[in-house]
Amino acid sequence: MASIESYDFQNKKALVRVDFNVPLDKETFEITDDTRMRAALPTINHILNNGGAVVLMSHLGRPNGPEEKFSLKHIVAHLSTLLNKEVKFVNDCIGAEAEAVTSNLKAGEVALLENLRFYKHETTGTESFAKQLAAHGDVYVNDAFGTAHRAHASTAIIAKFFPNDKMFGFLLEGEIKSVEKVLNSTEKPLTAIVGGAKVSSKITIIERLLDKVDNLIIGGGMAYTFVKAQGGEVGNSLIEDDYLETARNIIAEAKNKGVNICIPTDTIIADAFDNNANTQDVAIDAIPAGWMGLDISKNSMEEFAKVIEASKLILWNGPMGVFEMENFQAGTVAVANAIVKATENGAFSLVGGGDSVAAVNKFNLADKVSYVSTGGGAMLEYLEGKVLPGIAAINN
Repeated sequence: MASIESYDFQNKKALVRVDFNVPLDKETFEITDDTRMRAALPTINHILNNGGAVVLMSHLGRPNGPEEKFSLKHIVAHLSTLLNKEVKFVNDCIGAEAEAVTSNLKAGEVALLENLRFYKHETTGTESFAKQLAAHGDVYVNDAFGTAHRAHASTAIIAKFFPNDKMFGFLLEGEIKSVEKVLNSTEKPLTAIVGGAKVSSKITIIERLLDKVDNLIIGGGMAYTFVKAQGGEVGNSLIEDDYLETARNIIAEAKNKGVNICIPTDTIIADAFDNNANTQDVAIDAIPAGWMGLDISKNSMEEFAKVIEASKLILWNGPMGVFEMENFQAGTVAVANAIVKATENGAFSLVGGGDSVAAVNKFNLADKVSYVSTGGGAMLEYLEGKVLPGIAAINN
């Protein structure tokens, strides 16, 4: 496998798969969060600084054929500003017109192809489509961790057309190293904080983490299923009755493996799913009928912080409560601040999964943790131990 660090890009056209699936304002098509674009800049600039030209390809949204609102033309001006150079926009991603632009690209120049998903062949992983895309470059660089778990034409199939000239970009390489560091490091203690709404969506990760971690902190909506599984009263809180036995098994397995499992002991409850609802602070296993838990409370925050701050490695996936509402964000903020403190004390902290990333961004803490993953679904599948097609295509 070639390495982006050592590869000679001089007079080569690099076809780079990026993840520019950024949120756009529905009315103005202005970019509302350019995190994913900025994350790709080191790879793009490295190629340009080493004598190459860059052809960028990405998807945006889930279009049904060509749709104006999903056109990548809306991001060209901002991308040009970020790179401090004009980015040529190509009105298609395959075909003679597109190839006419990319074939004439000179060293130091950048072109952006139109949305890959305007063709259904992208998501179906059609080889002939991948071959047409491959015509745009001499070397293939995958820097789109957010789509690495998809066997799409531009992420998994295309690599076969570059047998000796395929590699990871800096972003994807960094993502892999960060997850591997958490999963395979010998540093202790390792703490995983798993939150979010449902046990069902995190079960595979939790089961795999039990073989790795010293501490497992459970928060968010899924905590109430664990509390009910142990006989607690959880009122109208979000629970999954089908997973009560699973929760009991996880608790038993953690005990057998010597893992310290931390489940909240107190909670902020509300009489409606509303920021302005009436609230109470109660024991998490004694929630009255008609009330629902929407955040962890003071004792749990302190207990969790103590565990986090004593850790050397930290993985955070999922908030502690409904942090989007101001009155139910204190638990998530407390956990985030404890992770920052541990990081300042030398711990390695990896934050991943859409809501955790949204939380650290919302509270302006993203630059105070070790690594923030850009690929929610991809990171979860990687943690679960699944082979990601986009990564396997480069490694094979």
